Amino acid sequence: MRIHEEGNVSEEQKAALIAEAEEKARNYFKQGLNCTECLLQTIMDLNDVNLPQEVICLATGFGGGIGETKNTCGAITGAVLALSAVKGRRNPFAKETLRERVVEIKSHYDPFADMINEIDEIYGTLICKELTAPLGDYEGKARKKNCMQIIGHCAGITQKYAMAPYNDHNQG
Repeated sequence: MRIHEEGNVSEEQKAALIAEAEEKARNYFKQGLNCTECLLQTIMDLNDVNLPQEVICLATGFGGGIGETKNTCGAITGAVLALSAVKGRRNPFAKETLRERVVEIKSHYDPFADMINEIDEIYGTLICKELTAPLGDYEGKARKKNCMQIIGHCAGITQKYAMAPYNDHNQG
């Protein structure tokens, strides 16, 4: 199922889409996509974002906590990038003045802030190093399994916010 319009999705369909997002993202990780790519590809698959497949390249450098520096978790930056594909401004220059652009952008931030706050509340951190350090070797199986779980969970949360009835963010 693919979302075309927010208002046409039942609660049962929403729950199914959230579960599908979780599974798809974990499967993409098993196929060799990095954390950020998993999130963006999943949300692009499940939502009518009207973006070319090649935009996946925008996600590559965020993997491993941004270029494997273990800073902000790639699943989290991927969640923001993916939600931007659904809720982001399509044309920031549609507003004529700087003031209008600033007012408009501030009206777009709510779903992103709510999503990040929810993720932070669940994990207690947004930092890759802090999420992975207790699991030992970064290249080890335990860390990869943990990351796969986080990727799936973040994909589900992102899909939830992608379907949420915030202001119409695809205009302007």
